[in-house]
Amino acid sequence: MKVHEHQAKQLLNGHGIEIPNGYVAFTEEEALEAGKKLQAKGIENFVVKAQIHAGGRGKGGGVKLARSLDELKTTVSQILGMTLVTHQTGPEGQLVRRLWIEEANPPRQESYFSLIMDRTNRCVSLLAAAEGGMDIEEMAEKSPEKLLSMTIDPLAGWQPYHSRRLFDFLGYSKETAAKRLFKESSKLFSQLYDFFVQKDCSMLELNPLCLCGEGEATKLILLDAKLNFDENALPRHPELLELRDLDEEDPKEVEASKYDLNFISLDGNIGCMVNGAGLAMATMDNIKAYGGEPANFLDVGGGATVEKVCAAFKIILSDSKVKAIFVNIFGGIMKCDVIANGIVTAAKEVSLAVPLVVRLEGTNVKAGREILQKSGLDLITADSLNDGSQKVVAAMQGAKS
Repeated sequence: MKVHEHQAKQLLNGHGIEIPNGYVAFTEEEALEAGKKLQAKGIENFVVKAQIHAGGRGKGGGVKLARSLDELKTTVSQILGMTLVTHQTGPEGQLVRRLWIEEANPPRQESYFSLIMDRTNRCVSLLAAAEGGMDIEEMAEKSPEKLLSMTIDPLAGWQPYHSRRLFDFLGYSKETAAKRLFKESSKLFSQLYDFFVQKDCSMLELNPLCLCGEGEATKLILLDAKLNFDENALPRHPELLELRDLDEEDPKEVEASKYDLNFISLDGNIGCMVNGAGLAMATMDNIKAYGGEPANFLDVGGGATVEKVCAAFKIILSDSKVKAIFVNIFGGIMKCDVIANGIVTAAKEVSLAVPLVVRLEGTNVKAGREILQKSGLDLITADSLNDGSQKVVAAMQGAKS
């Protein structure tokens, strides 16, 4: 689960980590009031930041400086309500519904810091670079030697040597106030790691983490913060669930979550309904092997009910790109007759208008096939995964022509 920048910073602040002064705003009036509150603290320059679940906001025009309340008002009117297009939103962009109005901290040096769940090494890994900002992905591709990567032993946790190596790599040891900075940064790095573990994060990213000020006044500032959380751990963190912004999520995925369906939207035009994640992945691969493109990943699970199957079918059909559907069920715990009843119920409710290919094997397969045969549905049966993949690709191509 993703959260907005302002939520990430406020969560980190609740963990004892200092963040820049700022306020969230949902309207132009609230944004102007935020500016006045900052001004009352002696802050004259503001940064207006669009809040969407995507990176590259600055390049897309979603992060701007305002040097007065008048500039703030103008800038807010430009950003709030705009459709912000970045390399992560895709060409359709994302509507800006909220802003983060923050004190301006001109950076002297921008660094990159992230903690990620490293499944290969079964631990948390650190990734850092002395050059931060918007082009970190390009740096990782073209100049990987500029990146520092360290694994963190889950039993030992964050250790002083992690802080020392990171501090030196980022070039902070050259600063006039290096001794003080090391003490402050060591505390910060340790707090970030503790937060990551305690809150079951899957990613924590500061881009950029900046040095601001000169000489003895130099300090570390979190100019941006991004947090992703492991959705499987959210029942342990009800306070995080309250931060979920459904406007930033795919409506089909939101609907699927209501029925505990494992659903991910893709860019293809062949809808897939499968039981079991492994079979679902194999089905998608097979569809591509025969020249098709899957429109989704959908695992209905082993204990699906007629209601869940019906919901899954409707979610697939709500995608206008879908030109054919492949239902591929190999029933162990999942019963083929339950799948068949769900298909029939959904097809009647939504007026099925695209080719449907069904392959059923396993528990109650005979009963499932009889239900489909007696339903009167215009469907194509398949005997195997390969057979079904070939037939659905052919049906899709026929439907498009």
